[in-house]
Amino acid sequence: MPKDLVIVESPAKARTVGRFLGKAYDVKASMGHVRDLPRRSLGVEIEEQSFVPTYTVSSDKRKIVSELKKAAASAGTVYLATDPDREGEAISWHLMEAASIDLDKAKRVVFHEITETAIEEAFSNPRGLDTDLVNAQQARRVLDRLVGYKLSPVLWSKIKKGTSAGRVQSVAVRMVVDREKEIQDFVPKEYWTIRATFVPGGSATFQASLSSIDGSKGRPEIPDNKSAEHILADLKGTSYAVSGYETKETKRRPSPPFITSTLQQEASRRLRFSASRTMTLAQQLYEGIEISGSEQVGLITYMRTDSTNVASSALNESREYIEKEYGKDYLPSKPRVYSKRVQGAQEAHEAVRPTSIFRTPASMRSYLEGDQYRLYELIWRRMVASQMVDALYDRTVIDIDSKGISDTLYKFRVSGSVPKFDGFRVLYTEGRDDPADDDDEEGKGLPVLSVGESLKCEGLTSDQNFTEPPPRYTEATLIRNLEGQGIGRPSTYASIIGTIQDRDYVRRDRGRFTPTKLGIVVTEFLTEHFENIMDIGFTAEMEKRLDDVADGLIKWNPMLAEFYTPFDDSIDTAKANAIRVERSRLDEESDQVCEQCERPMVIRGGRNGRFIACTGFPECKNTKPLTIGFPCPDCKVGELAERKSKRGIFYSCVNYPDCKFAINAMPLEQPCPDCSGILLPARGTDGRCASKECGFRGPVEPVALAG
Repeated sequence: MPKDLVIVESPAKARTVGRFLGKAYDVKASMGHVRDLPRRSLGVEIEEQSFVPTYTVSSDKRKIVSELKKAAASAGTVYLATDPDREGEAISWHLMEAASIDLDKAKRVVFHEITETAIEEAFSNPRGLDTDLVNAQQARRVLDRLVGYKLSPVLWSKIKKGTSAGRVQSVAVRMVVDREKEIQDFVPKEYWTIRATFVPGGSATFQASLSSIDGSKGRPEIPDNKSAEHILADLKGTSYAVSGYETKETKRRPSPPFITSTLQQEASRRLRFSASRTMTLAQQLYEGIEISGSEQVGLITYMRTDSTNVASSALNESREYIEKEYGKDYLPSKPRVYSKRVQGAQEAHEAVRPTSIFRTPASMRSYLEGDQYRLYELIWRRMVASQMVDALYDRTVIDIDSKGISDTLYKFRVSGSVPKFDGFRVLYTEGRDDPADDDDEEGKGLPVLSVGESLKCEGLTSDQNFTEPPPRYTEATLIRNLEGQGIGRPSTYASIIGTIQDRDYVRRDRGRFTPTKLGIVVTEFLTEHFENIMDIGFTAEMEKRLDDVADGLIKWNPMLAEFYTPFDDSIDTAKANAIRVERSRLDEESDQVCEQCERPMVIRGGRNGRFIACTGFPECKNTKPLTIGFPCPDCKVGELAERKSKRGIFYSCVNYPDCKFAINAMPLEQPCPDCSGILLPARGTDGRCASKECGFRGPVEPVALAG
């Protein structure tokens, strides 16, 4: 009797699934997609606007397809066990087409975790292909191909060869560019704050801020020092009394378990992982880790999801663990259920969670590499904490009144929260995008006072302040904004952020994105000539319509036809009317002068990264590496310069190949506290010395970020 064939995407997944299924099944890996649109042609029928794609098997997949075709022909049943999303459904469809798998013997199995129970259930309940999901993925692929293939030649002819555009990537760049314009156009506004120091009887002093003048709502307008001095003079020698005193219990709910986007955000905040790094590690945890010598099991559920649903078995496990380890005081009366947050979320999916709560991070540590462990611990803690009780605080608000010499009524206010019960925070607290977002009231105890009680004012102070511009995007906040606007989908964020950096449209400096000259010019050009493509609302609507295709509500071909006609007209108009961008607009200023011709030198982008070039080109062809102001810790002679490879930006010694020192992260501004050498970013607020001889790793003092 022939064996049944099971096809998955990767060898790691094949090993894990194969161990659960046993010898009756032959489990093989397709190594991802086996077919795609051709590289050197559009591959989409646009003349009749049917938008039928033409797929080809890439040269590196022909041998795999041939082997799968042979295995399928001799197999009993062919189980297509690719990932449980649109991409996975499309891979299964492509496998059937490319390997000529008989429809009658093909069955689709879907599981959201690679455990014995999940595998058994999936294979007991196979189904056919979901053509709606396949069509949704096809529509997305064709749409992205139309935009990229049609727009890129326009950019080459009007701006620079090698530039590109994308339906989602270009909008992401626009967000960074728009934010930078906000920062550059921002005009700081001066304002003053006034604080009073009070001495209650028998208690320590405390400070309160002026919160209201004659019953005004919101922060009092104190625009300059003169106004502040006037208030201080009006309050000189006046009396103060407590006008309001209230203490009430407040609650903080735990965050829901992770979806793809929140996992990427939190890993960026707390672990300093890029979105792509997070997804690579999560893939490894999902596909299977060898534990206990012979057991191979997936440690987390499928990591590409936009649903916060959690299986009842996982909820029960979480509750059992919480009660056993922390006691009934930490266990809610019933499981917490979180509603979906993302438009188009697929409720059949689950949140990213451990496959077993009882596989604690401590018990898994010896089987995991360092970064695998850190990500697993983050996922585990978030899941368990999501099923714990609220954290409780006693929040006290004190109002203090004083009547000025002018009979003006001044109200001062102070508030503080004191932890009453730690609840879920015993295990997990969510990271912040900005340290300034932390609640500075937490832990601030205030004296017990009574309404009408007189207070002695020990002193009044005034402080000058200025409003600040919005902060530049971090990877976490950019993902959050893309998600909030309905742009892209969780599975695309890592590739989007990687692409806009690889194209040199944005750069990351100390964790925050700034647009390059090229990014700004491309964004301005696309916004002027392709308004719809760059419109956030339009892009979000296209995402919604792709979701409608997946739900079987609309057909994908007419949807693409509706988009393509005006888009193609815009292409023709831009080709005919758009003015070519001058090369000088792409150059970045430098403070260097060419030593050969004494002309100014500028920073330009090239295939191997940025470099310094003479503005006298082509008459003067003098160029230099773009150094970053750090001496090489190995040779002690050269400087570190920016380079670019297929893997992204890195920094190496200018004396290469004589000196081969290289690092893949921009050094921190702070020197190593032990040897004063180069310090590289590490986990959280830690730094690590670039010198292997030093070996320092630990917390470093933060440097204030501009903007």
